[in-house]
This record gives sequence, C-alpha cells and structure tokens, in this order.
Amino acid sequence: MNKQELYQIAFSIINHKKLRNFGTSGHVETVALLSKLNTEHHLDIEIGEDELSEIDFSKDATYGEIKKYVLDKYGLKVSSLYIAQIKRKHGLIERENYNFSKKENQRVPNCPEEKEKAIEDALEHFGMI
Repeated sequence: MNKQELYQIAFSIINHKKLRNFGTSGHVETVALLSKLNTEHHLDIEIGEDELSEIDFSKDATYGEIKKYVLDKYGLKVSSLYIAQIKRKHGLIERENYNFSKKENQRVPNCPEEKEKAIEDALEHFGMI
C-alpha cells in the first residue's frame, strides 16, 4: 500500500522511519505511525506538567525482579510460591489464584524463615511494604 492509498482510506502518516534490519542484504523495512482521520468520536486531552506530576506511574516489582534481587543480595533461590506466601502475609495479593491443585490433602511447603526475611527485604527495597 502506498502513501496515496493510505490517504484515500482516511489515514495520515504522522511519522515514518526506514529500518535496515539485515546488514548483509538490501532489504529495508518501513515503520509508520498512522493517524485515522475523520473519526466520528474523539477526545482532545491536554495534561499540564503539574497534573502529570500527580500521576503515579510506579508498578510493583515482578516475581522475576524479586527473585533476582534475593539471589543477588543473599545468594538464595526463592520460588514464586514463597513470594506469594510472603505477599499474602502482608496483604499484597490483589487477585484470586485460579491455579489450585485438585488434590484434597495437598501439602504446601511453608517458606523458611531465612528466605522469608530475604523476600521481605526485597519487597521493602521495591517499596511494596
């Protein structure tokens, strides 16, 4: 599809860039940011710097980030199960877990105290507790 065809179907090209992903070939790809014109419904929103500073863009650490922090600082490998137990202990579980075992008398290991303290340190480091 060329530029003229895009205009005919009500798009405008905001920005474009040519990429040469394969240095040994003559192949060039183009990535384009398109904007749809003549939409029936749209919103124009302006956010000032003072309003932008009030928005919280922070996110909680992932399980992988917590595992890496504990391994790097303490040399301990911790499982997702142990992290979930400590998060639950501190009221940090936000959604229901649907991965329940079908076994009736399932034995779930409890997080050892040494790993519990390391995970709590990681949660503090990431500002979660």
